[in-house]
Amino acid sequence: MDVVLTRCNGLGVELVIGAVSDFPWEDSKEFCGMIVQNPDNIGSLTNFTDLFAKLREHDIISVHNADLMSLCIVKSPGEMGADIAVGSAQRFGLPMSFGGPHPGYFSVKDKFKRKMPGRIIGITKDSEGNAALKMVLQVREQHIKRNKATSNICTA
Repeated sequence: MDVVLTRCNGLGVELVIGAVSDFPWEDSKEFCGMIVQNPDNIGSLTNFTDLFAKLREHDIISVHNADLMSLCIVKSPGEMGADIAVGSAQRFGLPMSFGGPHPGYFSVKDKFKRKMPGRIIGITKDSEGNAALKMVLQVREQHIKRNKATSNICTA
């Protein structure tokens, strides 16, 4: 939550934190997106299918922050209708005290794929020395005509 707060503050975006049940549907035109987490901070799992359908009706983007292990027993964010799915895969990677980088995932529906940050597919070696592919996000400089620019445009 601190990362989202920091980014919103830097961009001048107002962030409202609260229970999904308290969402002010009558003022929904004031909101552009909603982030939900599964499991929540006390370990409860929720099926957000109905919520994501209602958000879609109100033109609000849905972001589902899901724990990968929980997806073994619950519907995936895509099956629930989330526009964007994000999360950490750190539990399958390096211990937090070992240093970074730590793995995560980020996926979007087709209509948002041009707005994703840069992607790089690289080759690395696994713990047994076998070749393995990896995908990482990075900020990159792009040279795109302004009228075609829909993803991030960064300067050096």
